[in-house]
Parts: sequence; C-alpha cells; structure tokens
Amino acid sequence: MSQPVPPNQPQQPYGGQPSDGNPYAQQSAQPGAPTGNPYGAGQDQPGAQTGNPFAGQQPGQFGGGAPFAPAPPARNNLGLGILTALGTAIVAAILYGVIAGSIEREVGYAAVGVGFLVGFAASKVGGGNPAVVGAAAVFSLGAVYLGQLVCLAMIASDRFGVPFADIFLDHFGDLTKIWKEESDFMTYLFLALGPIAAIGGARKAD
Repeated sequence: MSQPVPPNQPQQPYGGQPSDGNPYAQQSAQPGAPTGNPYGAGQDQPGAQTGNPFAGQQPGQFGGGAPFAPAPPARNNLGLGILTALGTAIVAAILYGVIAGSIEREVGYAAVGVGFLVGFAASKVGGGNPAVVGAAAVFSLGAVYLGQLVCLAMIASDRFGVPFADIFLDHFGDLTKIWKEESDFMTYLFLALGPIAAIGGARKAD
C-alpha cells in the first residue's frame, strides 16, 4: 500500500531544500553560484576592469602627493627695485615740474605725492629691503629737485619766449644758479617731504 503524499509539499527542483518559501534561496547562498547578473562575479574580484584606466592608481602617484601650486610673484629683488625707483622718480619729476610750472608755483602735496609714488613702486617690486627703501628716498629727493628745475625752465620759457629745451639743456648751469637764488624755506621743506613720503610709501607697499 503506497504512502500518501503530504499536502502542500512543493517539489524542490535540483534536490534543493526549502528556505522560507523560496525554492531558489539555497542556490543563491552557495558560494560561486550564479546570481542572475552575468557581471556580478567579476565586480567582487580584485583588479576587475571598471572602465576607468586610472581607477587603480593611488592618489599622488603621478603628482608627488601634493597639488600643483603656482609660484609666488617675484619680490625682494634688489636690483629691480632700485631700477623701479629710478624710473618712477624720473617720471614723477617731470609730472611735478609740469604741474608746478603750469601754475607757476610749487605745491607741497605734489612733492609728497612724488616721494610716496617712488617709495611705493620701488618697494612693491623690490620688497622691504633697506637698500631699496634708501634708494627710493634718495631718488625722491632728486625727483623733487629736478621737478623744481623743470618748473623754473617752464616759467623762464614763458616769460622770455625761449624754447624750454634750450633753457633746460643749453643753460642748465644758469638754471641751477637761479634755483639757488630763488630758494627759500619752503623750497627746502618740499625737498625734505619727498624722502619722508618715500619711506612712508615703501612701508605701505610692504
């Protein structure tokens, strides 16, 4: 006599055991068994291809571990700072002389501006080197003096109808004599303001 088959007993294909009502749970739990994703096994393997040729590289392997940083601007250049002070002083002297000659009198603020501009430009390029600051002060003194001579040459050119170049170049000695005769306390004060302002401009730039 045959034994009755218990009801609701599903036949497990491939000899698997039931697990929580999922006939394929045992198959998925077996190591190395296919999961339905043809690429699933390859993703867990070390060194698998991911489509990125640089995925396996360690950070800093090509760059030394630090990002590239641009070089800071060149400063503390003694020679370049002195040359900048000289060039700025020449330009500032011409501007100072033209302004003073146009109004036929010297302006203290203009002398201060000459010194400040020379000191600021020199220190901005050459840094706070004492030699650069000293050169800026000396050149500022010369710039104010040269500007005063330009002012006198412009006034003489206007009064006597002589070209400015003839007075400034051909009669430079006479021009300096006139400057000495016409100089007063304010003239020397303006000369002193130039170097003082140059030191202040250099400190401001540094």
